[in-house]
Amino acid sequence: MSSAPDSPAAKVSILWATTDHAARIAQLHGQLFDEAWSEKFIRDLNHDPACSLLLAADGRPDRIVGFVITRVVSDEAEILSIGVAQPYQRFGVGKRLVEAALRVMANSEVENVYLEVAADNKAAQALYRGVGFNQTGVRKDYYKRPDGGTSDALILAVAPTTGTQ
Repeated sequence: MSSAPDSPAAKVSILWATTDHAARIAQLHGQLFDEAWSEKFIRDLNHDPACSLLLAADGRPDRIVGFVITRVVSDEAEILSIGVAQPYQRFGVGKRLVEAALRVMANSEVENVYLEVAADNKAAQALYRGVGFNQTGVRKDYYKRPDGGTSDALILAVAPTTGTQ
């Protein structure tokens, strides 16, 4: 999905994140997820040579509107977290982040990329399936909800070089 010139995502660029971006990424993570990651945790991931952090910036590198965090171990990788600020959702920013992450992992000679997505998050599932991910498993009651409920985690995988599992 490309963004129209007047869409919120029209000026969004995908860039490498640095430790200077950790506070804003942590803030955005906290807005999007029930269990927020701390600035220190984001910084630690950014210092980990197995991890890559990409961000979506709207016009300037300090206007972070999205992020994707990945980790490579041997010939496998995982998307640890991805998020897009609400006003930028459904304009292709998430897809651009996933595609950029897959290109990075393909260059690392990764054979499969995995991620977990809540079974009740249909929008995210559509995004991942749209770039070639397929379900490989389920983790029952993986996500704990603030209301005390749970949601299963669907385990999805894709081969980054071909776009198929």
